[in-house]
Amino acid sequence: MINKKNSIDAKEILNLIPHRYPFLLVDRIEEIIVNQSCTGIKNVTINEPFFPGHFPGHPIMPGVLIIESMAQTASALVVYGYDGDIEGLSVYLMKVDKAKFRKPVLPGDQLRMEIIKERNKGEVWQFFGKAFVDDKLVAEASITAMVVKLGEK
Repeated sequence: MINKKNSIDAKEILNLIPHRYPFLLVDRIEEIIVNQSCTGIKNVTINEPFFPGHFPGHPIMPGVLIIESMAQTASALVVYGYDGDIEGLSVYLMKVDKAKFRKPVLPGDQLRMEIIKERNKGEVWQFFGKAFVDDKLVAEASITAMVVKLGEK
């Protein structure tokens, strides 16, 4: 049986991942299928702290932050479906492969990240993510991450 949930709000996301403003880059999870896939939303506003410097007079969301938005969405997927105590649980980015950026993401855009789990072995997970604005592909990447308990070595 597939455990599917329609949405996760911002408050619940704060319970799943440790990121906080200004580095929390996912506002809502629209749909999640435990241990399989999820779709995250980032509302990109002109008030983002990176816009004044990237680039003055022509604000564009940095590509690395689009990847980070996808990684945070993937982290929420992992922790949401984790079998065990999630206290102190975090997901660390290990590797990004095949990243491609197709269109700039601008203030006022809504970034939709579609994440699919490709596999996991123990605490190491691999995902493929695509980011869209208005159903147009803006970025994609393969992401590898590791589940860790904060405070443990």
